[in-house]
Amino acid sequence: MTDKLTPKQRHKCMSHIRAKNTKPEVLVRKWLWKDGFRYRLYVKGLPGSPDIVIRKYKIAIFINGCFWHGHDVSSPSGEPEDIISSTCCKIPKTRTDFWTAKIARNRQRDAMNYYRLKQMGWTVLVVWECWLKGKEQREQTLKALSYRINSLIIDSYKGPYQIEEDNIQEAAEESEQYL
Repeated sequence: MTDKLTPKQRHKCMSHIRAKNTKPEVLVRKWLWKDGFRYRLYVKGLPGSPDIVIRKYKIAIFINGCFWHGHDVSSPSGEPEDIISSTCCKIPKTRTDFWTAKIARNRQRDAMNYYRLKQMGWTVLVVWECWLKGKEQREQTLKALSYRINSLIIDSYKGPYQIEEDNIQEAAEESEQYL
């Protein structure tokens, strides 16, 4: 199948695809801000420059486009050339070899960045573009994200110490010895 656009028109279309401030990113950021989370954007000092970083709790959030990051694509033989399309990531019919190799490289790079962040003690959360489509699914995804971040924050406050129940003193103990 041939491309309906000239190479110049195709170049213009592809050059307008943004890497930052995409609609899914803005959606997630507005939700998190409304929920009271404060964050930084695109921290270059971290592997993969996460889209959203909550530094205090070491949480890195990536908002991935399904096509560019190969959401749910499979490779039966394990080879990048054998990538099969999924419901939300359709491999183009033109230049299939180029696109499968590109998506495979992106997936490999993402996995390496996630691994490096985890080795540095960061928690990595990924939100896929298809999870934000449709009002009900979007709301469910964003609520789940908020819940996960809140649970990570609460877990960060648990110290390595254990309190023995026998040694707990009540706040309003009888003060017979002071009378």
